[in-house]
Amino acid sequence: MSDVSRLPGATHQSWQWQSRAACRDLGTGRFFHPAGERGEDREERDAAAKRVCAGCPVRAECLEHALRTREPFGVWGGLTEEERRARPALREPATRAAPRH
Repeated sequence: MSDVSRLPGATHQSWQWQSRAACRDLGTGRFFHPAGERGEDREERDAAAKRVCAGCPVRAECLEHALRTREPFGVWGGLTEEERRARPALREPATRAAPRH
């Protein structure tokens, strides 16, 4: 399950990149494997998803989102869940601390 506490707030700007994603109208079946999918079938599905990601104008934003939220499933930004787990998670941008009294 995704750690939703790391998701950005509900602002249009935080999610605007998704409207330009190459996968927007393709459905989720290409990017998320069905239960029990293994071997060649999974490799072919992942490769098809990565081909879509390769030409996507928001690939970097998508990958950043997946790393920041530690998205546990699917191909995001051209990387599978296994490939993302091998990379360090991104930290949230620094926010100003509340004044101390």
